[in-house]
Amino acid sequence: MSTEVLLPPMRQTQVFVPELVYFEPDALNYPKGQKILEWAKAEGLPIHMTTSHNRITDLPGDTDLAKYRIAKRTLVVGIRKTLKFDTSKPSAEYAIPIATGCMAHCHYCYLQTTLGAKPYIRVYVNTDDILSAAKQYIEERAPEITRFEAACTSDPVGLEHISGSLKELIEFMADQPLGRLRFVTKFHHVEPLLDVRHNKHTRFRFSVNADYVIKNFEPGTSNFQERISAAGKVARAGYPLGFIIAPIIWHEGWQDGYRELLAKLKEAVPEEAADDLTFELIQHRFTKTAKRVIQQRYPKTKLELDETKRKYKWGRWGQGKYVYPDEQATALREFITEQIFEKFPKANIDYFT
Repeated sequence: MSTEVLLPPMRQTQVFVPELVYFEPDALNYPKGQKILEWAKAEGLPIHMTTSHNRITDLPGDTDLAKYRIAKRTLVVGIRKTLKFDTSKPSAEYAIPIATGCMAHCHYCYLQTTLGAKPYIRVYVNTDDILSAAKQYIEERAPEITRFEAACTSDPVGLEHISGSLKELIEFMADQPLGRLRFVTKFHHVEPLLDVRHNKHTRFRFSVNADYVIKNFEPGTSNFQERISAAGKVARAGYPLGFIIAPIIWHEGWQDGYRELLAKLKEAVPEEAADDLTFELIQHRFTKTAKRVIQQRYPKTKLELDETKRKYKWGRWGQGKYVYPDEQATALREFITEQIFEKFPKANIDYFT
């Protein structure tokens, strides 16, 4: 099978420009919908209408793999009708829904299965409704602080030049004494967010990993140097900074790989950011469904998906996943934790899972 089907056509340094754009008719009643429409026209993109952002059935392609590839290059603009937020433990209390789907091709991504047959990218134009719902959640939990994760189902930084939604969320949360925003990205296109008023209520995190993982399993993302350069810009703009090392993958030379990762971060992170730096550590895991989908979509992947080498762990909803055996998981956690505190003694490790 040709690898041309598997990789996105854009270079890593380019911002995302879809090949197809769909609009729900009512989305055009919102200023954001009109703004995105004008952007799509200016880009000369094919524009279609759809009755629902959850049902795009006429994507081109002769095979499922071809349809998947074009779906990852399709933007759907709609209205978020469900304003009940999902929980987002352990990173935050709630997931705040501003987009669904991602243009990257990370082989291991859990969106492979959670989005199923709908891998196209959706952005929502009714931001005011979403912010009103967030305000209610904040008030319900007062006087406790409520954290919202904006990257549970997407990489919103990669869409910011189209939607502007993160800017709206950041400025909204800046005015909330008991509200905090968090999001994570694998993209370096942070310029639209550097001059946004944030009041230090938004933690800007970057997903980083050993070179082996980024090069083999994260096509269509910004490279490591681009990410850490962007992290420096974000820190100098005054945002609280964090890094997610995920998924942590056991591979030949993993100790050297993760030691080098932390050394590079040490060189790149400005001193002023080191006093309030967070890390989140997530080991690689997969389900039987994820394995099947990944092998269909990325048949030449080097991702290790051998159940016999893993420990089966039951999830909260009765669905199990395959994680590393305790001995390997402990070795990964202890080594990376040691490297973090050696390089960043004032950092906080939020969790290892």
